[in-house]
Amino acid sequence: MNTKNFILYTLAGVLFGFVLMKAEVVSWFRIQEMFRFEAFHMYGVIGMAVLVGLISLQIIKRLNVKDSEGNPITVAPKDPAQMKRYIIGGTAFGLGWALLGACPGPMFILLGSGLSIMIVPILAGIAGTWFYGAIKHKLPH
Repeated sequence: MNTKNFILYTLAGVLFGFVLMKAEVVSWFRIQEMFRFEAFHMYGVIGMAVLVGLISLQIIKRLNVKDSEGNPITVAPKDPAQMKRYIIGGTAFGLGWALLGACPGPMFILLGSGLSIMIVPILAGIAGTWFYGAIKHKLPH
């Protein structure tokens, strides 16, 4: 990746983090409200993200949009036989999200906003990723 792209992607990430902070999407209280079914805020944000994703994918497919290197953007079809692993993985992700009150992206935003305790789940996530990489060859994929 060249320096120009790095700077652009970093600025885009900072802007996205700022928007997430202002929208209260990274707020532990908003996430707790969601998992307790006390407020619609997070469901509305997630629903809009799904809608924007669906529309964006349709635009990409219909206009044959290419990536920055000129390659066509494609989405690989999911194997229905693998659905069990997606359900187990999604459940584990959701439980972690509910217990922590943050998912991986917002953890970095919360750390950047001064919530230094977020270093603990970030380090735990890095350790978990390393552990998975170490035992991946022994797991049924």
